Amino acid sequence: MARFLIRTIPIAGHVSPGKAIARVLVERGHEVWWYTGGYFKEIVESTGAKFVPIRSWIDYSYPDNVPKELTAQRNALRGPAQLKFDLKNFFIDVATGQVKDIAQILETFRADVVVTDSFFLGGAWISEQGGPPWAEFGISTFGFSSGDTPPFGLGLQPSVSLMGRLRNRFLNGLFGQVLFRDLTAHMDKIRTDLQLPPAHKTFFDTISPFLYLAGTVPSFEYPRRDLPPQVHFVGPLLSSLFIEFIPPRWWSDLQGGNRVVLVTQGTIAIELEDLVLPTLQALAQEGVLVVATTGGVKPEDLQVPIPSNARVEQYVSFADLLPYVDVMVSNGGFNGVQMALANGIPLIVAGKTEDKPEICARVEWSGVGINLKTKSPSPEQIKTAVRKLLTDSSYELRAQQFKTEISQYRPPETAATLLEQLALTKQPILRP
Repeated sequence: MARFLIRTIPIAGHVSPGKAIARVLVERGHEVWWYTGGYFKEIVESTGAKFVPIRSWIDYSYPDNVPKELTAQRNALRGPAQLKFDLKNFFIDVATGQVKDIAQILETFRADVVVTDSFFLGGAWISEQGGPPWAEFGISTFGFSSGDTPPFGLGLQPSVSLMGRLRNRFLNGLFGQVLFRDLTAHMDKIRTDLQLPPAHKTFFDTISPFLYLAGTVPSFEYPRRDLPPQVHFVGPLLSSLFIEFIPPRWWSDLQGGNRVVLVTQGTIAIELEDLVLPTLQALAQEGVLVVATTGGVKPEDLQVPIPSNARVEQYVSFADLLPYVDVMVSNGGFNGVQMALANGIPLIVAGKTEDKPEICARVEWSGVGINLKTKSPSPEQIKTAVRKLLTDSSYELRAQQFKTEISQYRPPETAATLLEQLALTKQPILRP
């Protein structure tokens, strides 16, 4: 039996993949502790892991814990500026508190391996200070740089031609040495305060040298000839954050004969005016059943008429709903997109914040959907895209090919096996 300490950023999209891994590790007889936000305590404990709360930094699993002025500053920014703000305030500055908490945990719980999501910076730093080897699981597309891809955040598709590689080299240099130079210097200053040497690496190039679990399949990622050897594709790490899901009263409508369109706003960028409301308007007169999830807003608080062909809920278990869905309209959240592909569902994506441009670009590149390339599409754009996906069979065919590819993976079991190898050897786990 080995001991595993899981550590995740307190956001649903970072916790959900960890749930799949924790459950299998516990089932195999390992002892698992899990350090994350208090909102997820019940979910952590449902896996059989021991919950350990955040103590020395902001537990933003509760949105009210985030200072309002910080939220206002963030919302005033766009594009790379907003991405830099998020990285500094929610992922880099909190790493000092992460290291403090984890050091205290390890005094009691002598973990063989620590497992983090790919945005949890303190995992790397505690290992550098002499802690256990660390593994990470991806909660988005690859962020670390490559000569075959442009830098993370622009939403640009790859090119391996001579001109494309020159473009990649120029943009990677621009991002690393100019646009993100101040952020890298800030990160190195915090490292110095923790008695670690400057790394001179961007946030995204901080990757475990031991094991990286890519939570997707190769067909969704841009090909890289320089892919690090410790990166393993394990398939989508899918799990529901519902402890128990009770279907709403309208559930039988899903079998009423109409095509079903799901529109979901995600869990972070939840401005309903961006996607949910225009989709309801766009499809009000179409012969489809629309299921909308609001990410927490009560349907009665929408302050707009709900069309007769729409069903609106705060949350719905996608694991239960997606077998009935024909098209998903999404802002490009990574886990939601992977769940759609695992069910062979083509997508319409519209997202410009966080990592959404990268995910939306891959949806278009892989042929599984339409990228509207905006955060706030018009009802007409959405209607046209839905009609196209429902009449052009090529998108459904490509999505079904992804479903077949994904079905050949056993994601949490494979992840657990690789983690067991790391616990046994304490050496990097490299691809054959």
